[in-house]
Amino acid sequence: MSRIFGAVRQNGYIVRDIHAAMEHWIKIMGVGPWYYMDRVKTDYFRHRGVDSPVEMSIALANSGDLQIELIQQRNDAPSMYKEFLDRGREGLQHMSYWSTDYQALYDRALSLGYKVGHEGQIGGPQGRFAYFDTEAHPGTVIEISDISGAKGRFFEHVRQAALGWDGSRPIREVGGAKR
Repeated sequence: MSRIFGAVRQNGYIVRDIHAAMEHWIKIMGVGPWYYMDRVKTDYFRHRGVDSPVEMSIALANSGDLQIELIQQRNDAPSMYKEFLDRGREGLQHMSYWSTDYQALYDRALSLGYKVGHEGQIGGPQGRFAYFDTEAHPGTVIEISDISGAKGRFFEHVRQAALGWDGSRPIREVGGAKR
């Protein structure tokens, strides 16, 4: 439990091949079902304060209350995902904390000296997210995510689906879903 951000709700993995990564988690780890979004549309995405046309695919599944996120960037636009891959890394890149009072958490982080690496929005104002430039070693980037709207309901749906998952339909494509 973080005294600043609360409980870690998600581990985010940056991968070069999202389909291979989902198969690994299904077959080796037994985690699923995966909710796969081929090309996520962002309302906006900024890397270090500059608009960036990031294209990415995302897959979500839960292991208990912890959500696992797989992200494959599909272009060379500037992002912390690309920076991670450019350093020869693949795997755990961030831990995410969720909030129904996103702006207060965002403002608190900034007041404590955290710097935004990249941020964006998916599906309207209640779909904001920010990644703070906190990486001291791989896997320590902090993300905060607004779950006060449709994204929070979708995340709960993903969690519920995992609770009694029997192995059927291991990959479930989602068109236009929210991250």
